[in-house]
Amino acid sequence: MRLLRIVPDNTKIRFVENRWWSYPLSALYSIVTLVLFLTVGLNFGIDFRGGTLIEMQIKTGQIEIAQVRQTANSLGFGEVEVQEFGNAGELSMRFALQPGGEPAQQQVVVRSREAFQDKYEFRRVETVGPRVSGELVQAGTIGVVLAIVGVLIYLWFRFEMQLALGAIVGTLHDIVLTVGFFLITQLEFNLTSIAAILTIIGYSLNETVVVFDRTRELLRRYKTMPIPELLNLSVNTTLSRTAMTATTTVLSLIALVIFGGTAIEGFALVMLFGVVICTYSAMFVSTPVLLYFDVRGGRSAELTEDVKEAKARV
Repeated sequence: MRLLRIVPDNTKIRFVENRWWSYPLSALYSIVTLVLFLTVGLNFGIDFRGGTLIEMQIKTGQIEIAQVRQTANSLGFGEVEVQEFGNAGELSMRFALQPGGEPAQQQVVVRSREAFQDKYEFRRVETVGPRVSGELVQAGTIGVVLAIVGVLIYLWFRFEMQLALGAIVGTLHDIVLTVGFFLITQLEFNLTSIAAILTIIGYSLNETVVVFDRTRELLRRYKTMPIPELLNLSVNTTLSRTAMTATTTVLSLIALVIFGGTAIEGFALVMLFGVVICTYSAMFVSTPVLLYFDVRGGRSAELTEDVKEAKARV
């Protein structure tokens, strides 16, 4: 019985040559990200902007989410984020930070209880003031920066300097493009978004390490093979594994986007985008960038018999 193969054996795709369109595309996306970051900015959620979170459970019957949203918006505290979560009958309401300090935030809770306490049981009430939200922004930023620094240190010790530089370029590229996704879509940026970015950093690192491990192996085996052919060979020989990993992950994330509900929809969308970008980056960004580094330390690149044998596989 023949096994199912997403990618045929002995593929000979010229990944390195595609840098002439992949690099301008990534550069253009990065410029758009920078412009939007300076002009529009991220759509910070209550975690970072401050506000009031109320979680309720209906006492009897079914939740009428449209009615709850209409009632909450009519309280006069601006647009309210209402969504179902957890078991059937549970929902959350997020009110933006109100001017007037702590008394204004308490008024949100009082008015909400008056409007919903007959039909709903209040399970959780949480108010995030400007000081707390500022601390969360600071802590989230420090967490991401420390994670990036840790990854860069790992890459530096994991590979030779030239390969480490290529992996660093790919990881930073994926982070920038993920932030651009938040800016373009204006998805709410909250603590869950921080978790998504950290997960994408890990996925990006995994994809890059797999390809670069094969590159290092081929550098030792084919000491005189031209670098473009060797890089193409390293990506092609790992392409089946990359395709299987990306396909299964994407299918799982699509299921979360469709059936996971609004509570995790944003996280799933960001992860779906991140998986696609990390796969693209490993093949078309971080690998071709090795052409601009002396990955052989200046040794000769004349063709020999072992090169001719390897060329037949590319």
